[in-house]
Amino acid sequence: MKTLKWAAMLAATALLAACGQGGGDKGPGNVDGARIAAASGNGEWLTVARTYDEQRHSPLDKINTTNVGQLGLAWMYEFDTDRGQEATPVVVDGVLYTTTAWSKVYAFDAKTGALKWSYDPKVEGKKGFDACCDVVNRGVAVWKGKVYVGVLDGRLVALEAGTGKEAWSVQTTDTGRPYTITGAPRVVKDKVLIGNGGGEYGVRGYLSAYDSATGKLVWRFYTTPNPNGQPDNAASDKIMKEKGAATWFGEGWKATGGGGTVWDSMAYDPELDILYAGVGNGTPWNHVKRSDGKGDNLFLSSVLALKPDTGEYVWHYQTTPGESWDYTATQHIILADLTINGQPRKVLMQAPKNGFFYVLDRANGQLISAKPYVPITWASGVDPATGRPIENPGVRYENAPSLQVPAPFGAHNWHPMAFNPKEGLVYIPAQVVPFAYTPDKGYTFRPGAWNVGTDFLANALPTDAAQMAAIKAMVKGELIAWDPVAQKARFTIKHPYFWNAGVMSTAGGLIFQGAAQGEFSAYNAADGTKLWSYKTDNGVIAAPSTYEIDGEQYVALMVGYGGAGALSAPALLPERPRLPGRLMVFKLGGTAKAPPYVRPEQAALDLTGVTSTGDVGRGFALFHQNCQVCHGPNAGGAFLPNLRQSQMLLSAESWKSVVIDGALAERGMASFSRFIDAKGAEDLRAYVLSEARGAAAPAVPPAKGGAATAKR
Repeated sequence: MKTLKWAAMLAATALLAACGQGGGDKGPGNVDGARIAAASGNGEWLTVARTYDEQRHSPLDKINTTNVGQLGLAWMYEFDTDRGQEATPVVVDGVLYTTTAWSKVYAFDAKTGALKWSYDPKVEGKKGFDACCDVVNRGVAVWKGKVYVGVLDGRLVALEAGTGKEAWSVQTTDTGRPYTITGAPRVVKDKVLIGNGGGEYGVRGYLSAYDSATGKLVWRFYTTPNPNGQPDNAASDKIMKEKGAATWFGEGWKATGGGGTVWDSMAYDPELDILYAGVGNGTPWNHVKRSDGKGDNLFLSSVLALKPDTGEYVWHYQTTPGESWDYTATQHIILADLTINGQPRKVLMQAPKNGFFYVLDRANGQLISAKPYVPITWASGVDPATGRPIENPGVRYENAPSLQVPAPFGAHNWHPMAFNPKEGLVYIPAQVVPFAYTPDKGYTFRPGAWNVGTDFLANALPTDAAQMAAIKAMVKGELIAWDPVAQKARFTIKHPYFWNAGVMSTAGGLIFQGAAQGEFSAYNAADGTKLWSYKTDNGVIAAPSTYEIDGEQYVALMVGYGGAGALSAPALLPERPRLPGRLMVFKLGGTAKAPPYVRPEQAALDLTGVTSTGDVGRGFALFHQNCQVCHGPNAGGAFLPNLRQSQMLLSAESWKSVVIDGALAERGMASFSRFIDAKGAEDLRAYVLSEARGAAAPAVPPAKGGAATAKR
């Protein structure tokens, strides 16, 4: 009997080792493919989306619908950055790894919150200029004793999991172009996969695979053709020659590189041995300016299926052919097995920016279904035979403005979804936002600046309170429980604001989501009933994770508001100052208390006697065509400095020192001297002064000049 007992114990030990579950004995961060594949039944969170299928669903159920009301704060940590926090914490062998703004990495004891180590890649502040949507980072990958992070300036860095010391670093991008990295790496078969951002500025997108041990480039797949017409000696050469290059026309895309950045979503199917990656928008956005209004422009706004060993093309599905609205397909990809029409199907699911929820056969890319998950105006449906959207007349704004839903914010942005296998539901952080797409008739390529070919003047906000109220009423935020088989929503949770957080699902019958107004909530996964909430004070955009240690389940959340919505549309969101990011970890019976935030005091701005020689009308045009993306329409941004309250307004010399001389470059406000002269800077100052005094902007602005968007 004793012999049998020992034999059983030895067999169990061997099984755990084979699955990678016994990694704690091999040192910190001992994650491999077998361990990730076996994660469906354990209490860890081994990758940013927990498993290769990216379902963001945990089997843990100790926190459930009956006791979630007892959830309290277990521990917290406050960071030294007050920008957007977008990372999902990864938990391996009792250690929690996360990132903050500016690509900083932290490792904590996941039970006590004790800081084990931190790493600062020391990104130059002026690099913030190149970040379209805040200096955020979405997390790390952990693999065989190393922690991998993509850095805002284009580096991929490997750190020792136990100490945080740098093992290797490789520059994945051309430092002479405005590339950035904000997405989390993934590791498949000892290859670290990383894409990049910069599509608004003018870069050529690609996905790279690096050897996890050495940092050596293994393969690269370009998502747009080489502008010089030559092969790249890359994994994409064959398919680009056979299919991709012929879908591009004209010269507009050649100066920018065409866009197509792979800046967020990936997933992997070990059984099929296929890697899936989402591809971003074109540069310029405007198809007429980019490709003479012709061609599908492969592989923009597509899901790409590749072989992870070589980068070899398997299939693609393009959600928005000839993309012209910033309708990326970089949104969260989820793999699942569903029964559809009585047949088992291995599917890939995505809710990209364009507003359709796609269910694809993940073996071959065949369209199974595509239905709108929010009201949209740009298309009436998707043709089931061709898989192409059925566009409505006039949506391409070739010669006239076109008001459309979704806006460039998308019907769903980067905020992760979650899939609950028991309920058969995908929970989508969705939004409804209109946008006036207007052709930029004077568009010319400006290296390093925004190059979208779309005039933002039409999206300046009115000063009339009633008109603003009407606009706010059109903008909605929702959490949609989408049934991918029935192709409809089972229930919808309404939010007061549109730019809300990512989602997590658990076997405890719960879905967790944060919100713009500074709240973290748990809902019943079956019907959406709110069961618990916690006031985070600061807004939330990140998705949580959950894990178990010593029989207790924890829920971890990064708190800190920012990103594209907060920067570009602050008037549609709750008013608050920028506040430090926090990591907040909860458990049943938690009794820790978070200290109240210390609100920074805003010094009163006395504009008595302050004048400007600038042209207010020209400043209006300059600002709304270029600066509003970061400082908000009508210069009313809050998450980057509210220029209406800036002390720099008080003198032309102070204003010029920032805008032209780059006095605040290390804080992210790079010099505009490449794009604007001193006269243009003073015109901008004159306009912002008029807004600060509450003066109405000119109804019909004069022709605009040229200025770049400030990035801080």
